Amino acid sequence: MILFWVVSVLAVASALVVVLHRNVVYCALALVMALFQVALMFVALDAHLIALLQIIVYAGAIVVLFLFVIMLLSLEPDPPRPGRYGMRAASLTLIAVLGVELAVAVVLSEPGSPVPPPVDFGSTRVVAQRLFSTHVLPFELTSVLLLVAMVGAVVMARRRA
Repeated sequence: MILFWVVSVLAVASALVVVLHRNVVYCALALVMALFQVALMFVALDAHLIALLQIIVYAGAIVVLFLFVIMLLSLEPDPPRPGRYGMRAASLTLIAVLGVELAVAVVLSEPGSPVPPPVDFGSTRVVAQRLFSTHVLPFELTSVLLLVAMVGAVVMARRRA
């Protein structure tokens, strides 16, 4: 249980860096860290195949694709704009309200007994069966979406050159 809390705090911290940092390269590297933390959570659930796929597909291929697009477009960090303090105050207020709501939900919830996962949870057979039968359309649409994004990045970079 302690491992879960340590990994989840690190994952949330990495996700906050992804959202709040101004340098896009650092955001992509923080995204890799957050995805590794999620893979560690899968390892703690004894879903080793899912953890391996998480690292190979997301932390490996997807983030490398993001970095490729970032470097291809040579994005510069945005300078801070003056006069945006109202948006910052609204964001901090929303964060505080959601944090209080989460704390109240945790305090008022009653802990139940943990339910053990099914025997074949995360196995290659179950993942392949679900992926290629129930979820084949979202799987293929994701492939097409990534291909279109990569072609679009190359076309945009060629126009700038």
